Amino acid sequence: MPKVLLRELAYTRSGDKGDISNVGILAFDKANFEILRRQVTPQKVKEHYRDLVKGEVEVYEMPNINALQVVMHNALGGGATKTLRWDETGKSMCLAMLYMEIEVPDGSKLAEPP
Repeated sequence: MPKVLLRELAYTRSGDKGDISNVGILAFDKANFEILRRQVTPQKVKEHYRDLVKGEVEVYEMPNINALQVVMHNALGGGATKTLRWDETGKSMCLAMLYMEIEVPDGSKLAEPP
């Protein structure tokens, strides 16, 4: 299967609460969402972020809006008031997600951003 970067399938947005980083992934269309729901797994997310995410990863599906919510625990070095990381609230976590490699079925026609 050929691989593309997640940015070719969706938009992302980051948020934080304490030491938890969350990334919302909004697919450009239903077909892209179906690819993402199979490919964006907790294991793949942990592999993608390597040592940045030290805790559990959860992925929640929101098929009514073609979106995924990725919740990463122990991912911000203790949280905004404790971390020594330059990105204390994890706003760049969504940018990093855009560079995750996604396998797409042969011959897939990927939707363009609206």
